[in-house]
Amino acid sequence: RSNPYQGSLLQDSVRRYLQLPADQTVLILHAKVAQKSYGNEKRFFCPPPCVYLSGPGWKLKQEQIKARDLGEAGFRVCGYMGLDSMGSSLMETQKLSFEEQPDAKGFSCAKALYISDTDKRKHFRLVLKLFFSNGQEIGTFHSKLIKVISKPSQKKQSLKNTDLCISSGSKVSLFNRLRSQTVSTRYLSVEGGAFIASARQWAAFTLHLADERCARSEFPLREGYIRYGSVVQLVCTATGVTLPPLVIRKVTKQYAMLDVDEPISQLHKCAFQFQGSDRMYLCLSTDKVIQFQASPCPKEANRELLNDGSCWTIISTETVEYTFSESLACVREPVSPVPLIAALQLTGGGDVAMLEVQGEYFHAHLKVWFGDVEAETMYRSPKSLVCVVPDVSAFGSDWRWLRYPITVPLLLIRDDGLIYSSSFTFTYTPEQSCIPGQQVLSDVPQDSDRLLDSIHQEFTRTNFHLFMQT
Repeated sequence: RSNPYQGSLLQDSVRRYLQLPADQTVLILHAKVAQKSYGNEKRFFCPPPCVYLSGPGWKLKQEQIKARDLGEAGFRVCGYMGLDSMGSSLMETQKLSFEEQPDAKGFSCAKALYISDTDKRKHFRLVLKLFFSNGQEIGTFHSKLIKVISKPSQKKQSLKNTDLCISSGSKVSLFNRLRSQTVSTRYLSVEGGAFIASARQWAAFTLHLADERCARSEFPLREGYIRYGSVVQLVCTATGVTLPPLVIRKVTKQYAMLDVDEPISQLHKCAFQFQGSDRMYLCLSTDKVIQFQASPCPKEANRELLNDGSCWTIISTETVEYTFSESLACVREPVSPVPLIAALQLTGGGDVAMLEVQGEYFHAHLKVWFGDVEAETMYRSPKSLVCVVPDVSAFGSDWRWLRYPITVPLLLIRDDGLIYSSSFTFTYTPEQSCIPGQQVLSDVPQDSDRLLDSIHQEFTRTNFHLFMQT
């Protein structure tokens, strides 16, 4: 930094942040595909895109606004969501009003968004613009790519074209719509540790493919695409609450098909039979989730008759999370674009190790920080930053006496002090056993600098390890 005093002030601010992080998180949940509308028929996105605001930084921001005598009304968050082709006109977007939930998160959803047949794109993104009610802009946030489909595929899916297939470990949403009426839509969700059918909120579930040959208690997970007849498990991504092992069945005209094993496709009708049960299926009754016993089909042994509440529509979902903290900075500009780190790539070694930070929404006004230590950072592209890894001595430890791993959080900080945290950390690890045939002493004499230098040159090439905390 050109001004050492400003650099020192910022470093003190970062240390305070690391001691008591006051993050503000914007979480966008949306479906991975969207059905196109035709003519005057509007096929609203289902499940509707949802936005959650969480983190202690929102409360801190409220206190700062109150201190400026703007009152409670000035803090309220409002927003607009639309498709990325709609331009800047707020008339073309849907207004969002946030309500506070029991877990202190702000929540809103866009129930009236759709894509018309005049839009010829095969993919698009949602755009979310957030403001404080005093007019101050918070920022602009984008969803992940959404694929446009005309209608659910009726063909048997081929694994050669996996765009519409659902893989093990991916996230899905399940909804039920009685008699094809939009107003009757219920989403599988979790509330108070129990599964419910909600008309307002939906949960994303990780769909795991299980090994049928193993005992239920073991339930090892497998990779691959989900096929009908597979044993699966649904795990709520937000709470971790899990349903028992289920056999997923294809639904045709309200019948569960017992002999179909083709890959599952987006927006297919399916049913979930409890493994080992006597025709018991996952079912909803108003807002409750219950078990329903299907009836055998006398004429066709490969079918079982279901009720309406046992027929679910399955669709893949995406989540994108933006986290920032303006608690220690006087931020006048919008917080966007909020950078997202996807991967780290280490190159070089010895005295100069370089770290490439890969992701999205990078710009030239960002610096990489290892904990409270700023790294020399070079902007390469909106998807790449490169920085010099600081020596471990910057954290008060000499490599000569490093005996234990040192892990520091990885941050991106904007020129004005705005902090973008991440789930990535960087670990310095001593590799004392890497010299073949060399006995490493527990206590190294003070006069053995030459030996220490040789050890340093040998193991500093590999003494940097990257960890991503999930």
